[in-house]
Order: sequence, then C-alpha cells, then structure tokens
Amino acid sequence: MITKRELYSGAAAIALAIALAPASAGAQQSALPVSIGATDIGGVVRGPNGPEAGVWVIAETTDLPTRMTKTVVTDDQGRYVIPDLPKANYVVWSRGYGVVDSAKTTSEPGKIVNISAVPAPSAAAAAEYYPAIYWYAMLNIPGKEMFPGTGPNGNGMATTMKSQLQWLDQVKTNGCYGCHQLGNKATRVIPSALGTFKNSVEAWERRIQSGQAMVNMATALGRQDTKISLANFANWTDRIAAGELPFAKPDRPQGIERNIVITQWDWADPKVYLHDQVSTDKRKPTVNAYGKNYGATEESAEYFPILDSQANRATMVRMPVRDADMETTKNNTLAPSPYWGEEAIWDSRNSMHNPMMDERGDVWFTSRVGKPDNPAFCQAGSDHPSAKAFPIKQSTRHLAFYDPKTGNTKLIRTCFNTHHLVFAEDADNTLWTSAGGPQQGVIGYLNRRIYEETGDEAKAQGWFPIIVDTNGNGKVDDYVQPNQPVDPTKDKRINAGFYGVAVNPVDGTVWGSVLGYPGYVIRLDTKTGLSEVYEPPFPGFGPRGFDIDRNGVAYVPLSSGHMGQFDRRKCKGPLNGPQAAEGKLCPEGWTLIPFPGPQFRNVAETGSAEASYYTWVDQFNTSGLGANVPMATGNANESLMAWVDGKWVNMRVPYPLGFFAKWMDGRIDDPSAGWKGRGVWTTDGNRTPFHRETGKGTQPQVVKFQVRPDPLAR
Repeated sequence: MITKRELYSGAAAIALAIALAPASAGAQQSALPVSIGATDIGGVVRGPNGPEAGVWVIAETTDLPTRMTKTVVTDDQGRYVIPDLPKANYVVWSRGYGVVDSAKTTSEPGKIVNISAVPAPSAAAAAEYYPAIYWYAMLNIPGKEMFPGTGPNGNGMATTMKSQLQWLDQVKTNGCYGCHQLGNKATRVIPSALGTFKNSVEAWERRIQSGQAMVNMATALGRQDTKISLANFANWTDRIAAGELPFAKPDRPQGIERNIVITQWDWADPKVYLHDQVSTDKRKPTVNAYGKNYGATEESAEYFPILDSQANRATMVRMPVRDADMETTKNNTLAPSPYWGEEAIWDSRNSMHNPMMDERGDVWFTSRVGKPDNPAFCQAGSDHPSAKAFPIKQSTRHLAFYDPKTGNTKLIRTCFNTHHLVFAEDADNTLWTSAGGPQQGVIGYLNRRIYEETGDEAKAQGWFPIIVDTNGNGKVDDYVQPNQPVDPTKDKRINAGFYGVAVNPVDGTVWGSVLGYPGYVIRLDTKTGLSEVYEPPFPGFGPRGFDIDRNGVAYVPLSSGHMGQFDRRKCKGPLNGPQAAEGKLCPEGWTLIPFPGPQFRNVAETGSAEASYYTWVDQFNTSGLGANVPMATGNANESLMAWVDGKWVNMRVPYPLGFFAKWMDGRIDDPSAGWKGRGVWTTDGNRTPFHRETGKGTQPQVVKFQVRPDPLAR
C-alpha cells in the first residue's frame, strides 16, 4: 500500500532574488503541498528569500550492490519529488546556479526532506558549479591576423593552419576535446602533484606527457603549433588562477528541463573508461525491455561491463582475441600521472569501441581480433568480389558478438577497419560499419544472414570504395585516384572513411560523417556503388558522430559549435558531375543550429564553444520528447541536448561535475507505462573519469534520462 505525506510550506513573501541567483529564483508564491509515495523522497528547497526554483536535488546511496544516484529539478515553488527509489539509505542535498551545496541529510524512501539552500558567498563560489563550457570559452583563440600560418620564421603559426576556424577545430571536437573534457576543475587548474615549474608553459608541457595518452595529446597540440598552443593554455590557467571568472553565466533549468529525472549507476572500475554503451536494438527499441546494458572499454581494458539496472548490480565479461601476442596499451609510452603515478592503468589488446544490439538481444562490438596484416582473402590475388575490386592489406579493428543467453562470444575477422556499427532494416540484417579514419577509403559490411547460414566470415563480408560519379553516367566505371585531378570522362575515388554511420530507413542508403576540416557527410547508394559528398557550408565545419531520422534527414555535430542538419530532398541542382568530388553541391540542403552555451570571445562566427562528439536521433520517441528528435552529446555543457520544436532542451548532469558522453540510445521498456516505461541511456565516456568532481576512484557510470510530464510526477 502506498502511503502519502503532505508538506506545507510557510507563507513568507519573497521580496528580492539573491544577487547571485538567476531570475528564476526570485519572487515566488508559497509552496503548495508535495505528495510522495513509499518509494519517493520529496520536499521543498528554500533559501533566505523563499523557495528555490530550478535547482537540483540529488539522492545517492552506496547500500545497493553498486552506487546509485538519482537527480531531479525543483519546480517554480522549490518543490521536488525523487521517484522510484529502491529501499536503501540515501544522502540527499541540493545544488544549483547561484547557490552552493546544501547540508547533506541521510534519509530513506517515503520521507519528506526539506532543504535549506545556501546562497553562494561569492561569484567565484557560484562559478564552481558552472558547466565546463563557461570556463573553456575563456580560452583565447588566436586572432584572424595570425592566419594563414607562416611558420617559425614568420608569425610562428604552423603553415598547415590556414584559418582561425581550422585552428578552432583542433582545440575542440577534432583535437583536444575528442577524448576528454576541457574546462572542468581538473583541466583549468594545474594540479600540484604534477610538480614544480618555472612557469605555466613548462607545467603544460609536462602535463600533456602524463599517462598513456601522451602521444595523442602531444600530436594534437603539434597540429595547432606546439609553442603557441602551450602558451595559450598557460595563459588560460594563469588568468583563472589569478581570479578571472567566466564572462557568461548559465540559466537555471527551465520548462521541460525541470521535468528531467537522471539516474546513474557505477560500473566497470576506476582505472578504465567507457566509450559507449547499448541497451536495445536501434531499429526496434522495445527489444531487451528492462534488460541489461553493455559497455565498451576501448583502449583501457579487455572486458566489457554489464549493468543490471533492475538489480542495481554491475558485472563484467572478458573479450577474447585470436592473436594472444598482440601489442597491449599497457606498453604505451607514458610519463607519471598526477593521479596514478607511474602505473599503467590501461591494458587492452582488443580496443572495443562501439557496441550495438540486434533484434534478438545479441550484442555486437567493434573489437580487435588479430594483428594488422589481413588474411589472403582480403588482398590482391583473392577471388573475393570486394578484394578483386579493391584489395586491402591491413585492418586494425574488427567485429565480435556476445550472446547473453549462452554467454558465448564469437570473433569475426574483417578486412576493413571498424569503428561504429549500425544494422540495416533489411532481410539480411546487414551490419554496416564505419572505419573511423581515411586509412583504407572503404565502407565495410557484414551480411549477418550469410554469416549465420555458413559460418564463413569471408563470404559474409564485403566493402565499397568511395567512388563519386564525376562523369555523371549513374554507374561505377573507370575512376581516377584521390591524388589525381578530376577527369570528366571518368569517376573519382575519394580517400575517406566514415566516422559515424547510419542507414536511411526510407531508401536503404548508407550515410556517414567524415572527419576533417571542413569535413563532410557521404551518402552511399549500395545499388549503384556510387557515393555523394556534401560539405557543410561555413561557418559550419568539423563533423564527428552522425545519425539520420525516419524521413532521411541527416544530423551531425560540428566542431564549429553547431548541429548540422542536412536534407537531401532540398537539393536543387545535379548531384553528380565534375564538381561532385569537391562536396560543395547542395548548400541549400544544410541548416546550421548553434549549440547552447557561450561562443569564444574573439570568434565572430555563430556557434558556441560546445564540442559535441555525437548526434543520435530518437526515431521512436523513447525519450517522451517526440519522434525524430535529434539529440547531441553536450560534452562541454555536461549534458545531453535535445532539439525540440525549434528550441534546445539542455539536460544537464550536475553531479558529479564533469559529465561527458560519447553516444546514447533509447529504450521502451513498457509502451503503456507512460514516462516510466521510456528512457534514454548513455555512459560517462571521458577517458579520464578521475577528472570528475569525485576525483581518483571515480568509476564510469551508466546514465538514464527520463522526462516526466511535470517536475512532481511520480
């Protein structure tokens, strides 16, 4: 039997908002009753001037098999209800913009917990709770007068840097921000454990050598120009150390943002990081209802974690390899880390990157199976149809799948590199893959029906080189190579590889994003073998992840701080011919939607300092926000961002600070259960989980987002 308790607030009038709080926390009426059930915690958050609207209330427990946290937002009267809490003891507190963390109270479901909000004592104290984007936007971007770079004997800027926007691309999604967040406390402050240095330039030079990713970090800064980049980051942290604060301030959650319920579970272990997780079949999100979530630990471990959210329990399964003597990331070059010292915490040979679930609940991974040299059937001289057309000598990541019913794992050696996965909506359940980068210049696939009928991994796979119809005859024929000029009598091959990948449900064409500056998206027609190339118009640049809606409209996050929307149906001119290889056809098909948050001060173009990693389209209304709603990872906003009816719904994760997702999916557990039967799932994908607010020992988390009809719905 569900019991109800009612809370009545005092009737104190509110005369004025506190100076540091947003306007939404200003004058309000007395709070009306809060009704809770036996599995809820509720109450009112009040500050010195009355109820606090739009602040977060957090309940966390370690009594369950794995740590669980649930977060909600107060309504316009400061009321909150945290629903559906398992029986346990919870620590409950509030935080928000304009206030600091309240005192923490231990309670349990079925209890009323009223919270006294604490106004931030200073602007600096208030800013500690801002998302990373507000701090990162303080970074100085070299002025346009520095471009194009003329090298060490000129203006010092690398000659490869042709424009300010190209440089910007490298300090955002396609450079530093691709692996971990910047602007959080761990990166905007030089840790004392790093050592003692003459100046901050030396400190930054040492910092980027820390840990097993030092080569990646040094390479990223080198592309921008190491000397200028180190000085720029040093200037940023020096200004912050001297007391400079963000020039922009975030607003408290408004409207739908106050209806969000966020549940988090620890999984894996503190020394690994998660790239992605999967909870259901993208094509049919009722698959695996109330089931387990599966993650990919990429370069950090040779197991994949599993979360049973119903039992609040996390486990793990080891992923095998065929070639036991493959190189492990444990041997990566490293300098001591301020967190882990000389310990090599990553140890992986298989580099599991992205999981995807099929209609049976089996989990498919991109995973390294063996050494780079390909089997003979992939190479020149093979009678394999794809190899005859375009032989491939090496591949560095392949396929694997796990059957949860039996616990069996199978490995599939592919000739092509794999990175992300997506199943087509066809009779063969074709599994399409991205390659991550341009090394091979092909788009690969596995015909699952053939693989299951024959067990022959060679027969079941194939790949397409990326051929553009520059002679305009509608078919693949002789083509020139990427380094050769266009010949109007021939086609042209493009040396590119998909990063994100999606299948258009309208016509079965395969689409993907291509990294680079300015980068582009590609459409492959598998019937003709021809591809179309579409470059985003400026000020848009720098694609990363990719998805498509049920109408065939494509969405891609851009390093420029936009979500790019591309609708091929709007194209007016021919989509082939001599100009097709340049990707500049159909600019009218693009719409650039600026992401939330401030833009860098000295960047005049639209956009924001957001560096979103991936876009996913909620095709089937798994979130409750509507069908075909595009969502982007708010990697600098510490959120997921949904584009709903022409406005952003910015679903921030306020605790622990530093949330950074790389993909998401949505599942419908019960179509008749309203908001409780739906949810969007993701995982904290930061390569440095110890950079989050809770520091060393922080585990990666599975995060579930649900949208209630109102902030008090139970």
